[in-house]
Amino acid sequence: TGVVPFVALLLLQRRPVAGRALLVAGSGCPSHGLCRSNVQEQTRRQVAVLNATAQELFSLYLKCQGEPFSSESDKLCNPAGIFFPAFRVNRTSERKEVMVAMYKLFAFLNASLGNITRDQEELNPMAKELLERLHNTTKTTRGLISNLTCLLSKNYNIFQVDVRYGDSSKGKSAFKKKQQGCQVLRKYVQVIGQAARVLLPHLSPS
Repeated sequence: TGVVPFVALLLLQRRPVAGRALLVAGSGCPSHGLCRSNVQEQTRRQVAVLNATAQELFSLYLKCQGEPFSSESDKLCNPAGIFFPAFRVNRTSERKEVMVAMYKLFAFLNASLGNITRDQEELNPMAKELLERLHNTTKTTRGLISNLTCLLSKNYNIFQVDVRYGDSSKGKSAFKKKQQGCQVLRKYVQVIGQAARVLLPHLSPS
């Protein structure tokens, strides 16, 4: 398993999905200079946006894949067989534990979105609305990761988080690429609502 700086993760959205441990070298917070005074409010807004748009993204994705995905989504998009980060925190969990769990979740999502976007650019290059939504979701997720990085390093001196990613879809058939994308996005819809309910109270103004 390699070691990659926190900030380098922001460049991984186009790379194959693989397991990595994230490590920030040195004792200082790498993004301390980028931390804004409203970082908590900005993080709240980003999570709220992702939560509000997840179902629409999934529905549009299904529409653009055509049959049999449009009519058999329950069967084909069942996420039971794929890896997705465990999310075991709740509203009563310590704030530090919540932030680490969130980082793992959105780091995984960021890499998965890159995987899905790459495949859709190949398989559905004319699906402009879908590609735009994927790019916008990735942009929001990258911003959220940056803010979580800041909160972890500044508030808790956490400079290393082990993150596991799913399988890359490179080399798979068009059908398998479409299926992996719909499985990830369906699970994302299920988890983002829970994540928002857990995270937002921890970011409420004091």
